[in-house]
Amino acid sequence: MQLAAPGEPLKLTVRNIGMPGSGQILVRVSACGVCRTDLHIVDGELPALGHPVVPGHEIVGRVAALGLGVENFHIDQRIGVPWLGWTCDRCDYCTTGRENLCDEAKFTGYQLDGGYAEFAIADSRYCFALPDGYSDTEAAPLLCAGLIGYRALVMAGDARRIGIYGFGAAAHIVAQVARFQGRRVYAFTRPGDVEAQNFARELGACWAGDSIAAPPEPLDAAILFAPVGALVPAALRATAKGGTVVCAGIHMSDIPSFPYEILWGERRIVSVANLTRRDATEFIALAPQVPVTTTIETFPLARANDALARLRNGTITGAAVLQIL
Repeated sequence: MQLAAPGEPLKLTVRNIGMPGSGQILVRVSACGVCRTDLHIVDGELPALGHPVVPGHEIVGRVAALGLGVENFHIDQRIGVPWLGWTCDRCDYCTTGRENLCDEAKFTGYQLDGGYAEFAIADSRYCFALPDGYSDTEAAPLLCAGLIGYRALVMAGDARRIGIYGFGAAAHIVAQVARFQGRRVYAFTRPGDVEAQNFARELGACWAGDSIAAPPEPLDAAILFAPVGALVPAALRATAKGGTVVCAGIHMSDIPSFPYEILWGERRIVSVANLTRRDATEFIALAPQVPVTTTIETFPLARANDALARLRNGTITGAAVLQIL
């Protein structure tokens, strides 16, 4: 399913994927998660590339062929391919453990063709073996919703009272991790979204309410998955002194002006940018310990546009996943 230009629907296209080059893997895709970042790319909210691309960066599949020099994977091994698909390995960011900030980075399903396809080619250095106990479709959301959620939770520090704004794919995973760590979770949803609020309570949230509501007690940190800039001042008002507001999306509408007094008191606003391979290694090891369970709705590859539309209008509970094979 290929995107020819932003704003256009994806089209089912036959392409010759080719064979993997040195250090690369040919992946026979079995499942690919549908992420809000895909929606930002399709809707033109991220810079356009000027050429067609196959979206999808929560790829689960099996090794179909190995390029020269690949020794850490074997044919038919199940692997995952996340958003971060390549970095330069030589800039200051890469050499100081901050490869997620590499200026030359390439991302799966954006600069690199992704997993809305039967086959994909990936750099073996950015692929990961997946834990047993998850089906292919269940594992797919771990590769971005899980990884970005985990990085956002780490940025929240040792906060005990965590507010989560936007209870979608990432939130439903990070809420489980936060509860496993002994934190209290407060879920903020679209006003009146009783279904999402009930879902949050089922996953252990001690409170769930509208995004514009005040929580029953001040938060130590807030994580914003909803790409709504107006929620930043709302989260600041809900956060206690010394707290952190983590903006976890790759795109957000403009943040409106707000009075300094709601930032004062050593509150902080930080953003999450992409992920590192260390994040992936840590979270993939942690997920079975929780254990994280993923709530999914599956779609065949040819219905990728339907899955994106459902994500756009907020009618997916948990995560949407394309089932390829």
